[in-house]
Amino acid sequence: GKRKRKRGRVELRRIEDRTSRQVRFSKRRSGLFKKAFELSVLCDAEVALVVFSPAGRLYEFVSSDTRYTV
Repeated sequence: GKRKRKRGRVELRRIEDRTSRQVRFSKRRSGLFKKAFELSVLCDAEVALVVFSPAGRLYEFVSSDTRYTV
């Protein structure tokens, strides 16, 4: 029969290959933003998330726009 491959813990160390590192960053960033959104919806929480890429690009998530509230 077919063997199911278990997903083990990822060893936490810097990914040396630049392309692999960029791909992993993009996937992890997407997952992190999805979780932030889910937390804000499920728990009615205000969530803010700021991420800087290795290249210095800014990515942000804010669950509600509070800039215009007084």
